Amino acid sequence: MNHIHSSTKEYDAIIVGAGFSGLYQLICLRDQLGLKCVVLETGDDVGGTWYWNRYPGARCDTESHAYSYYFSDELLKEWTWSERYPGHEEIREYMNFVASKFDLKKDILFKQKVTSAKFIEDSNNWNVKTDNNNFKCKFLITAVGCLSNTNIPKIKGLENFEGSYYHTGNWPKNGVSFVNKTVGQIGTGSTGIQAVPVIAAEAKHLTVFQRTANYSIPARNKPLTEEFKKQVKENFQYYKDLIKRTPNAHPFEISDRLVSDVNSVEMNNIYEKAWEKGGLQFRAVFNDLVTNLEANNTASDFIKNKINKTVLNKKFASILSDIDHPYAGKRPPIDSNYFETYNRDNVNLIDLRRDPIKCINKNGIETEKNHIDLDIIVFATGYDAMTGPLLNMNIFGKNDLKLENDWKEGPKTFLGLQIPGFPNLFTITGPGSPSVLTNMPMAIEQHVEWIRDCISFMIKKEYTTIEARSNLAKKWGQEVNRVANKTLLPTVKHSWYLGANIPGKPRVFMPYAGGLPRYSKICDEVKKNNFEDFILA
Repeated sequence: MNHIHSSTKEYDAIIVGAGFSGLYQLICLRDQLGLKCVVLETGDDVGGTWYWNRYPGARCDTESHAYSYYFSDELLKEWTWSERYPGHEEIREYMNFVASKFDLKKDILFKQKVTSAKFIEDSNNWNVKTDNNNFKCKFLITAVGCLSNTNIPKIKGLENFEGSYYHTGNWPKNGVSFVNKTVGQIGTGSTGIQAVPVIAAEAKHLTVFQRTANYSIPARNKPLTEEFKKQVKENFQYYKDLIKRTPNAHPFEISDRLVSDVNSVEMNNIYEKAWEKGGLQFRAVFNDLVTNLEANNTASDFIKNKINKTVLNKKFASILSDIDHPYAGKRPPIDSNYFETYNRDNVNLIDLRRDPIKCINKNGIETEKNHIDLDIIVFATGYDAMTGPLLNMNIFGKNDLKLENDWKEGPKTFLGLQIPGFPNLFTITGPGSPSVLTNMPMAIEQHVEWIRDCISFMIKKEYTTIEARSNLAKKWGQEVNRVANKTLLPTVKHSWYLGANIPGKPRVFMPYAGGLPRYSKICDEVKKNNFEDFILA
């Protein structure tokens, strides 16, 4: 299957990536529209993000009964999750269950990394190349995920390090042993916060290098009771409706209550209750937490207070609670004993704002004030998010327009679904869509079904190409900004939502912050108007 073929294989549609997006897109186009399709996947199995994310403690931060496909009632009845927040192994099992139920693997080519994709105007086809194959198709659909392009910062001397180093987003399949090892971890975003407790429990010693202090809410993860499992299966329609009407597509309502509606005692009780319950519901207890800084400060102070109470070493507590941005202004992590881990004797914390990394040498990490000998370095340094996976594919549209050049100033899309100058290219959860601000499977289902309906319309009406209009893409970019600016999200200058973790990347707020229901309504309107907002030919 994966040997060198010089002949070009032709398909109606090529889908790049075999995660949540790619699998469902294959079902929609192959089984519902009868198209000849293939999925090209870099890894050797399905799973997408969860194929690569196998780091210690890797777990979903959406509750399992919502982190599922909802397009098939049968699937909802047949699959049962075991925990409140599923771990990476269980999510991969689920993806394989879906692949087997719908017989998807026969149309997936594994170990096929796309090296270029070029639109050929004479024939209105896409030529797609992988390391060892050539393909041709009418429709090209990227299902590459938002967080798949790993980012290891360029730190002087890394090549001289004689120990081992790993990025959390590209973890070895057979795992890494930390037994009797001194470990350094760089990064305390949501991934780093998950990894720290697990590494610390096994390693001889762990030093955490923190650049940006972060909030985190306890996950309170636990096995699901038989009663809860039964309730979910009997009421999946209720959950489906609930998920579809909440802005972030999570299985809980956001309160209408404002912080100013309650006195300080009530407010504290509400936060306390939410803290005990755990998970992302914490940010849903008041309606104005992400829009009003004064309201947000009450949540921020509550969490900082919890950190200071939990972490016994006052120096560490002060470093961990020295947070410079509003709560939920960046991706809000949830954790299992993260702050408690700093009470262990084998854990140290270095504040990179006061003691930055100078270089890495053969023995470990040298900061301005310290040298830490290390056997292993773990980079929990995130991704070139949202645009990185697309730019990585080396995509050329009309007139040899290279996507990388077109997006020099930031991404330009219409609805996060199409890019002007790139006909018949669809981007699932692309920049300009709700994507990372939602429960991803729901955002994915909405996108995949819209793409299916769009292609079905084109086939019925005998259109050959569809392309986003550049004036509407410009307008949409303005709308994405307008909506974001109503929130506190763009104020966090070091957020990856703005691409701030990648040197040289344009600072543009990339996801649509208006919520999935509002966004879906806009997409439905476009569909109802027979896609006249696009150039059809």
